[in-house]
Amino acid sequence: MHSFLRVVAAGALLTLLTAAGCAEGDKTEARPTVTVPETSPPAPVALTPQVAGQAFRSYVTDEDVARAAGDERLALTWTSDGQSQLTAAEFRKAAYDGDPVRRFVYGTPKLYVPKLRDAAYPQWFVVSVDRSVVGQPKTKRRALMSFILRGPSDHWKLTLATLLQEKAKEPKVAIDAAGYATAMSAEDASVLIRPRDVGGIQATIAAEGPRSVAAKVMRSNAVTTGFYQDAKKARKKAKKKDVTYTAVYTATPFPYFGLRTEHGGGLVIYSLFRNTSLIAKDPGTPKPEIPQEAEHLLDGTVEGNEVDTTATLHFAAFDPPKAKKGATQPKAHMVADDGTVTKAGTPPVKKP
Repeated sequence: MHSFLRVVAAGALLTLLTAAGCAEGDKTEARPTVTVPETSPPAPVALTPQVAGQAFRSYVTDEDVARAAGDERLALTWTSDGQSQLTAAEFRKAAYDGDPVRRFVYGTPKLYVPKLRDAAYPQWFVVSVDRSVVGQPKTKRRALMSFILRGPSDHWKLTLATLLQEKAKEPKVAIDAAGYATAMSAEDASVLIRPRDVGGIQATIAAEGPRSVAAKVMRSNAVTTGFYQDAKKARKKAKKKDVTYTAVYTATPFPYFGLRTEHGGGLVIYSLFRNTSLIAKDPGTPKPEIPQEAEHLLDGTVEGNEVDTTATLHFAAFDPPKAKKGATQPKAHMVADDGTVTKAGTPPVKKP
């Protein structure tokens, strides 16, 4: 009996020692709890003329670095929206032609900085500046460039650039004593055309021509009734080859910008898409030819019987104030345009 008790006691002691050893081993292998410090998002920075000036200077430097290196990916980090599409198309065209990408020289900028709420995003401003291609002083044109900052963690990007038309006068943007411009709302009713509808009016004239009702509020121009005439000629030319040509102007999802001008008018800067199609409906007719402006976006072959292109177009228009009762109402008119084909495709024949 005593021997049995000694065996039981020894077993109990062994169990306790083993448990203690395990507990101590667990203690030595324990790891401290890792805590990740919480990071606060960057504090919003109020948009001022000084902030805008620095953002523009940074863009000019960064853009030139990317273009000098022929680095499309880097160049695209400084652009957004329609300007990204145009930048990508420009790099591809240069590669297709075997030419270096254009680099630019900028003059002294005019800054049009709207007074926005400090915490309001997106922030934006417009720059009016002379721009020319490096080594080609005769290429100097007045550019209107819109920059956007979508949040405090983002960086400023060029979202839209367009060029003042020859003989066009740049509308004088109203600037207050503190150096700020006034942003116009999309629904501003003090001007002839609500800013959000300016692009639609232009697209309607391009589709319907000088007899369009829209032509009563916007002057004839190379990019209004001129677009209509261009499409008319293209249809006739295509018809001779048994090909159908269509051109449709549509709105884009990109931002547009309105600035109050002196004497109550508005400068509206915006984008449109132009979608074109060349279709050989008769299987016996030759396939449509690839338009010259789209060659760099395609591999040189037409798979089916259709060639489609999309152009990204940037514009600026002067929107006059509504005339007082009994006074003659001036029309809106275009002042700037730029753009090119940014997408092309040759879809296969659709199966019935």
